[in-house]
Amino acid sequence: MLVIEKINLTMSYVNPVNKSFCLEQMCASNYQKLLKLMPELLTLKEIAIGIAINNTPLHITVIESAPHTLMIELNHYFDHEFLEPAVKIRLYLDAQLAEVMSDQARSPIALAFKDKSLSRDIMNYKWRLNYFLQTWLDHCLKKDYQFKASKAYAGNYKSD
Repeated sequence: MLVIEKINLTMSYVNPVNKSFCLEQMCASNYQKLLKLMPELLTLKEIAIGIAINNTPLHITVIESAPHTLMIELNHYFDHEFLEPAVKIRLYLDAQLAEVMSDQARSPIALAFKDKSLSRDIMNYKWRLNYFLQTWLDHCLKKDYQFKASKAYAGNYKSD
């Protein structure tokens, strides 16, 4: 069984009573874990490449930067192609929260749930996305990735 399948199976068993509160706590924890993984994240302008011994490179790419938010994509780099997982994360700088907006396997939340009355389904969807990020960040932190920001990125694995 693949690691992602195991994580998805585990997520189905984790179901806190106050999911809204727990989701906020998870997003706060994920924000701190991202900063621990890459301390210069908030000043990143383009892309950073993380290297860990005997592990695939980990890329953090800035998609969008605004005064109070930062949208990044986090993914691994395999054999000159980006492959799973690829997670888009919005960081709320003032609230110090990191919320997953989408991953390679699921649609963005706004596209998946156009009917806002499905609040329970939306909450469960957000829970699964953010729980996956939490698990993945724990894995990356254990591997001790070291990051270097890249000034130029042309689609090939280069670190300047």
